[in-house]
Amino acid sequence: MVLLHEYFLFTLHLKLYFILNLFDLTLKLNGFAIDKAKLVLKEIQSKNDTDFNTYVELKKREVFDFHLKHNSFYKSFVKNTKNSNWNRIPVMTKKDLQQPLKSLLSEGYAVDNIYIDKTSGASGTPFIFSKSKFSHALTWAIIQNRFGWFHIDFNHSKQARFYGIPFDKKGYYREKLKDFLSNRVRFNVFDLSDNAFENWITIFKKKQLEYINGYTSSIVQFAKFLQQKNLNLKTICPSLKVCIVTSEMLFYEDKKLMETQFGVPIVNEYGASELDLIAFENPEREWQVNSETLFVEILDDKNNVLPYGEEGRLVITSLYNKSQPFIRYDIGDIGILSKKSTLKKPILEKLTGRTNDIVILPSGKKAAGLTFYYITKSIIEDDGHVKEFVIEQLKVDTFKINYVSTNELSEEKRIRIINEMENYLEKGLTILFEKQEKLIRSKSGKLKQFSSYLKQNP
Repeated sequence: MVLLHEYFLFTLHLKLYFILNLFDLTLKLNGFAIDKAKLVLKEIQSKNDTDFNTYVELKKREVFDFHLKHNSFYKSFVKNTKNSNWNRIPVMTKKDLQQPLKSLLSEGYAVDNIYIDKTSGASGTPFIFSKSKFSHALTWAIIQNRFGWFHIDFNHSKQARFYGIPFDKKGYYREKLKDFLSNRVRFNVFDLSDNAFENWITIFKKKQLEYINGYTSSIVQFAKFLQQKNLNLKTICPSLKVCIVTSEMLFYEDKKLMETQFGVPIVNEYGASELDLIAFENPEREWQVNSETLFVEILDDKNNVLPYGEEGRLVITSLYNKSQPFIRYDIGDIGILSKKSTLKKPILEKLTGRTNDIVILPSGKKAAGLTFYYITKSIIEDDGHVKEFVIEQLKVDTFKINYVSTNELSEEKRIRIINEMENYLEKGLTILFEKQEKLIRSKSGKLKQFSSYLKQNP
C-alpha cells in the first residue's frame, strides 16, 4: 500500500510538472537545452563589470576563431585569416547570406541538428538561416528572462497574441498547436474591423489573459477602438499585467494612448529572428540591449566604430551561434547607443529605421523614411477619422499617402501636410493621397510604414 501511495504521488507530481512547465518541456522535446541555457545565462549575469568585459572579449574571439577554422564560407569571406584586430574584421550583410543554407553551415552541423528558419523579408532581403540548438535555447532563456522583469512566466502566464496566421491548412494548424503549447490566444491582425474588435473585447472578458504581445500597428488600432468606446482593457480584463509590442516602430503618442486605454505598462521589444532578442525596455524605461549573447556595435558608413551617443548602423555579433556565422553582421537598422551605456548594460537610445528606408530627395538630400511618417502623423490623425496610413516613395520627387479613414482627407488637411513636408524636407515635392478600404500587410501581418520604390537605394 505504501509503494502504491508513493507511485500515485510520483505520477501526480510528474503530471503537474508537465502541465505547469509545458512551454519548457516543448523546447526540451525539440532538442533545446533550456535548463542549461538558463544556468549559463544566470552565470553570465552574475559577473562583475571587469569579469564581464573579459567574458565578451573571449566570446568574440572564440566565435570568430571557430568559424574561421570550421566554416568554409566564412574562411572565404574573411580572406585574411591572420587578422587579429576586431575592428578590421569585414562586416557582413544580408545579401552575403542569400545563398543555399548548406553552403553556410560549419563542420559538424547539418539540417538534422540545427534550428532552421527564415527572415520575414521586411528588409527586402529575405534568406533562410540556421542557429545551433544551444544558441536557440539561449534565445528563449533571454526572452523568458526579460519577460520575467514584468512578472510574466511562459509556463503559466496566458498570452494575447496579436500576430498574423498562415492561410494554408498545414501552416494554420501548426500555429494553432504552437498557441496551445505556448498558452496563448491568437488575435488575427488581418482583420481590424469593428466587428473583430468587438469579438476581441469579448475574449478579454472571458479569459484571464496576463499579457499582450504582437505587432505594434494592430495593437494601436485596438487601443483607438477602445478609446472610441470609452473602455479600459484592464477594467475588462483585471488579470492583464503588461503589453509588449514588437517588429514595428512604436511612436510616443501611440504608447501614451495604449497606456491610457489598456491600463498597463507598454514595453518596447526589438529583435531579429536570425539573431536573438536585441533590446527590451526594462522597468526603468530604458531600452536595454542584450549584451549576454550578442555584441552590438554602432558603425559609420566606412565601418568605423562610433562612440556612444552617435548615430550609425547597428552591427551585431552572435556570440553563441556556431552553426552559421553572424559576425559583425549589419542588420540594416540605424540607431544610437546612449552615452550612459556600458559593455554590460548598453542602452539603445534611439532606433531611427532601416538603411533601406532612406528617402533620396531631388536635391540629393537624404532623410529617414520615418521623417515623413512623423510629420504626417501629427496632422492626419488629430480628428480621429483616419485609422492608419503608410507612405510610399514612387519617384525621387513623388510620394503617395495611402490611408484608411471614415472620411476623405479635407483639402485643408492635405495642404497642411504638403506644407509641413516642404518645411522639414524641401520644396517642389508631389504628394498624392489615396483612401483605401484596408492597407496591405505582409504575410506575417506586419505593416511597413514607409516604402521606397526607387531603383537606387543607399
